[in-house]
Amino acid sequence: MSLKLGLNLTRYYSINFDLPKRDKKKIIFIIIHYTGMKKESEAIHKLCNSKSKVSSHYFIKNNGKVINLVPDLYTAWHAGRSYWKKFKSLNKYSIGIEINNPGHEHGYRDFYSKQILSLVKLLIYLKKKYNIKKQNILGHSDIAPNRKMDPGEKFPWDILAKKNLCQWHNLSDGQIKKNRNLKLDNKYERIFFSNLQSIGYLRLKNIKFQKTKIVKAFQRKYRQNLINGIVDQECFLISKNLLKNR
Repeated sequence: MSLKLGLNLTRYYSINFDLPKRDKKKIIFIIIHYTGMKKESEAIHKLCNSKSKVSSHYFIKNNGKVINLVPDLYTAWHAGRSYWKKFKSLNKYSIGIEINNPGHEHGYRDFYSKQILSLVKLLIYLKKKYNIKKQNILGHSDIAPNRKMDPGEKFPWDILAKKNLCQWHNLSDGQIKKNRNLKLDNKYERIFFSNLQSIGYLRLKNIKFQKTKIVKAFQRKYRQNLINGIVDQECFLISKNLLKNR
């Protein structure tokens, strides 16, 4: 596998997974996370510690080395309470990839180029092996916006998009920035949230707090330099274009 991927990959298995094996056809999603811990060694220990009740299939170290913690055909414990389109509890339908990064609580930083290079190679391999659609390569905050912020606004989704590894818009910076902070009336705000639901985000209850969380999740992915939880014409334009270019 290392030779095929061009990756420095080792196996160090976690015991945190569900039996029995699943059919490979059930693997529909790939979920990308950051570890959100101060030290890399602590993150690996947590993902392998039975008391933690968490794990992932792959772990990408700061130097780009990849550790396979759980075999693909077993269900790892990485997604938690999660929703995307008609799917709930995405652990059983997904492969989880943890990238070492201290996250928002411990000094969030840019991801290292070696990490992203390894991630791209791994995604290309998994996408082909399990016939995963690019629209189903997601961040943890996409599927759990009320709880999670990872992989966050510093994650380079645009690099993945250039490799056809995620859903993306085809708008130029000039096209979208001129609509930033321009107020959206109630009619088009409702259409925006309908667009998000069509993309896959969970159905909203009429609660302002929940709406703000989902808008921020959308912005962390598609409008990373302004995350304010407010729907403006720029956000609307991006959501419309994403649906058009699925």
